[in-house]
Amino acid sequence: MTSSVRDTGPAELPREIGLFPLVSVLLLPHGQVPLQVFEPRYLSLIEWALGNGRLVGMVQPRSAGEVGASAPDTAPLHAIGCLGRVTGFEEAEGGRLQITIKGLIRFRLLEELPLYQGFRRARVDYEPFRQDLVADAETPIDRDRLMRALKAFLKRRGISANWEALTGLPAEPLVSLVAMLTPFEASEKQALLEAPSLPERAKLLVGLLEMGLLGDTAQTVRH
Repeated sequence: MTSSVRDTGPAELPREIGLFPLVSVLLLPHGQVPLQVFEPRYLSLIEWALGNGRLVGMVQPRSAGEVGASAPDTAPLHAIGCLGRVTGFEEAEGGRLQITIKGLIRFRLLEELPLYQGFRRARVDYEPFRQDLVADAETPIDRDRLMRALKAFLKRRGISANWEALTGLPAEPLVSLVAMLTPFEASEKQALLEAPSLPERAKLLVGLLEMGLLGDTAQTVRH
């Protein structure tokens, strides 16, 4: 298998990180997610991150809510999240920030720390996910089945996609992009994050897409 190692090694990763807990917002290693930041605590988090390696921890709260909603400071969090680096930063109207975060490596949350400048922090462990730092270039997935399921899923929901661009993506970026952008439930996105490997994540992704189609069919029959 041919792989390329990222520019950040395990020894360089911070053991204490700022947290960005958002409902149903999934960040995967090798993936990118755009975000609009406007809450004072998260503006403070991003400002702090820009001066500290541009690193921030994305993690889902266990509580339900609207997609992209932030969680109260007392809301319990899932144990697994993903460390990301702020790669894009632009000031917008009203004091808002438009940022892009690129996923680096998953982490296990060990202990929450006291709030700092209004945002949540935690001590984390990356050791179970060392393989995330190596870009997987050649592991095979059932690409044809994935694309068939995705086309049917998006068509049923009236969502358009750039199929030419998707077809040209290597397996790992394709799986990450589809997993992050497809409107799954928060628990399903968490399961995708926690999948041990690319083939297992791809298999789970296909299963979720196909189950979504079955659910639509069942709903149609009932009505």
